[in-house]
Amino acid sequence: RIQILFEMALKGIKVIEMAGLAPSPFAGLLLADYGAEVIRVDQLKPILSTNILARGKKSISVNLKKTEGVDIVKKLVADADVIIEPFRPGVMEKLGLGPDTLQNINKRLVYARLSGYGQSGPLSQAAGHDINYVAMTGVLSKLGRAKEKPFPPINLLADFAGGSILCVMGIVMALFSRNTSGHGQVVDASLTAGAAYASSFLFSSHNQLPMMWAGGKRGCNVLDSGCPYYNTYKTLDNKYMAVGALEPQFYAALLEGLDLNAADLPAQVDFTKWHILEQVFTEKFKTKTQKQWTNVFAEHDACVTPVLSFEEAAIHPHNIAREMFLETEGIREPAPSPKLSQTPAAPSLQIPVLGQDTLEILGKLGYDEATCRHLAASGVVTMATKTNDSQNE
Repeated sequence: RIQILFEMALKGIKVIEMAGLAPSPFAGLLLADYGAEVIRVDQLKPILSTNILARGKKSISVNLKKTEGVDIVKKLVADADVIIEPFRPGVMEKLGLGPDTLQNINKRLVYARLSGYGQSGPLSQAAGHDINYVAMTGVLSKLGRAKEKPFPPINLLADFAGGSILCVMGIVMALFSRNTSGHGQVVDASLTAGAAYASSFLFSSHNQLPMMWAGGKRGCNVLDSGCPYYNTYKTLDNKYMAVGALEPQFYAALLEGLDLNAADLPAQVDFTKWHILEQVFTEKFKTKTQKQWTNVFAEHDACVTPVLSFEEAAIHPHNIAREMFLETEGIREPAPSPKLSQTPAAPSLQIPVLGQDTLEILGKLGYDEATCRHLAASGVVTMATKTNDSQNE
């Protein structure tokens, strides 16, 4: 664990995270990295691993199909600041753990609900994944190359940008508001609405920056791979360079680095001849290796960079200088961002075994050891032993 010489920003905040996939564990991770105590409520035998994005959290395995298990969660939230739940609307209510119930126990509780389509509306009960949520915003229609089908941005836009990060922003705002009101509130974090909100620039720019969409169709515009000076190019060694030379001064530096004369080329802003520029740039970049082009553009401020692999990014001098990655037991992960000058993050690098903290947490809730053993024997909880190589679990 990183030595802590300061108080982290969220020290003293207690978070209960109902185990889920992708958006909810990342929301919990963000809070844990900045000092919150995050207790993850795991299933006894989850079908899919929930032990991803788990560093710095505690784990208690509870059977929510049993009344005693539900009672344990109620006791957990009695002095908690936040609960995060990732289920479809109504599931927590059916368990007897809805916001009305839990906020009656603890009026200061911030109840964060992460769901695909939000807590209301015709699709609120529909299943979906990132690709579906982004599709329903209109944003997916803008992603992809010309004359090709829309291409999903892995699961970054709805799950994480529109989901986890905006949910945490909602949690922090609710905590701030609680300082005045004395009450918690429900945070309704819809992955679909969040993906749309995170894409506000795309919507606004259609009216306010029409020149960015001069090509009209998908893959024919400035930022969607239609523009030859905002694209990627294959190098001699079958690697790639990323070019983002939008402004005139950067475009001039790009041409200088490529040893091209602007007088011999179509005008930068003539989108009707972008295909000619793309052909010229494509052939040029094929003449050198990625390393050679990287060295060339180290001398030209042209917004041209190598497309790095995960492994290459981790050892790049700039990223090392900025301490952008953490590593423990051979597992490399991005470090918390942003950096705070007075209360920076100091994340724990330990990954919990499912149920490893059950006995400790139950003890703090007032259960004696005999009762804990009985709960385990009755299938209400499971208790695992902490191990030094828990990162590999």
